[in-house]
This record gives sequence, structure tokens and C-alpha cells, in this order.
Amino acid sequence: MGKSFFIDLTRCTACRGCQVACKQWKKLPATETQNWGSHQNPVDLNFVTYKLVRFNELEDKGGLQWLFFPDQCRHCVEPPCKMMADSYDERAVIKDELTGAVIYTQFTKAIEGMTGEELCPYNIPRMDEKSGVWSKCDMCYDRVHNGLMPACVQSCPTGAMNFGDREEMIELANKRLEEAKKRYPEAALGNVDDVRVFFLFQKKPDLYHKWAVAEAGIPSAPLTRRSLLAGLGAPFRRA
Repeated sequence: MGKSFFIDLTRCTACRGCQVACKQWKKLPATETQNWGSHQNPVDLNFVTYKLVRFNELEDKGGLQWLFFPDQCRHCVEPPCKMMADSYDERAVIKDELTGAVIYTQFTKAIEGMTGEELCPYNIPRMDEKSGVWSKCDMCYDRVHNGLMPACVQSCPTGAMNFGDREEMIELANKRLEEAKKRYPEAALGNVDDVRVFFLFQKKPDLYHKWAVAEAGIPSAPLTRRSLLAGLGAPFRRA
């Protein structure tokens, strides 16, 4: 069954400890930020930013409410990005047997003419324009193999981020959902059956981020570049 993250958005305070911890553990360079009218920085994920806490200000019953969304790779159980990448180079995207983590390698530079949106139902992967290599979260599989929590989970002070055996995380998610519904009637879990990183939303997922969930899950049969270009199918559908 492998491992899974369960992220309880009702407990997220947008401290961004997870975002910083990811940078520190991966030794990723800082991204230059700017005042663009939001506390969210950087503006989006990029080749050296695998984790981003997204901010959305919502008008609710005459007041304002912040919705926070720690965005990252969902590590799909049957990853569409791997299905697509295999048609370029089967070494490009691999799955870790122990954790189920979806890992990008240097061979992703073979992927040409694609966008993150086309590769992924959550629009996560980002390409380095200079090298052509793609990157994203790798579940800190090196830490997990050594008995440690992913860096982002280790840094979370509120219990919003949880990590462990998949069955245990699904059980915890369902328990938290039942509790959350008492306060938030719209509370729901996103794509639990399809991904290893699933969220508990207190509001409708699209209020957090347009790529928060994927509609009707993800495909179970591999697609090829030929079928995509011929318009015989789409790699995914989005809500």
C-alpha cells in the first residue's frame, strides 16, 4: 500500500514552516519574491520550489476568511505524468517501491512539447528552462527510507500535516472528516482513492485553488503522445 500524506486544512495556519523546511532539506535556492497583492510568495510553484502555501481571501457571511492550501505533488497511485513520460524515456519518472513516491530523474529532459498542465491533473511539475529537466516533490523518500518523516511534516506545528502508512492515513482522514463536518457542513476529502497526498477541505475545493482536486480521478490506462496529439483522449479531467 505504501505511504500517504493526510493534510487537514482546518488546522493549517499558513505558518509556511513546511514550505521553508522543504527548501532547507532539499538545499534549494531561494526564489526572488515581490509584492503582488497577496501574502502568498512566490507567486507559483517553480523548478526550485516544490511546496507552496497558497492564500485565498474569501468573503463569507459579510466577513473575510482566509483559506490556506499547502500545494505539492499528489504522488498519484497511477501517475499520469509517468504514463506520459514513459513514451519519451522510461527512465524519466520512476516509482519508489517502498513508499509509492513518484520521482523525477534527470531523464525528464527527454520530455518535450509538454506543459505541467498536460503532464499532471494538478498542474504540479515545473521545467528548468536552461536544462529542460523537470522537478517536483519526491516525498522526501530519502528521509522516509531512513525512518524519518518528510521535512514538511516534521515542521508542522499544528498537526495539519500527517504522514504514515496509507491505510492509517485514510483512517485518520475519515475520522477528522467526521469531526470537521460538525463545524463545517461542506467539509470533504479530495481524491483519496487516486492520490497519496490528500486533503481535508472545510469549503469547496475550488475555493482554495483551481487545481486542488481532479474530476473523476485519473486514468487507469496509459496514454501515449500519439493518442494525445490525435485528440483520442485527455491525460486527465479537472473540476
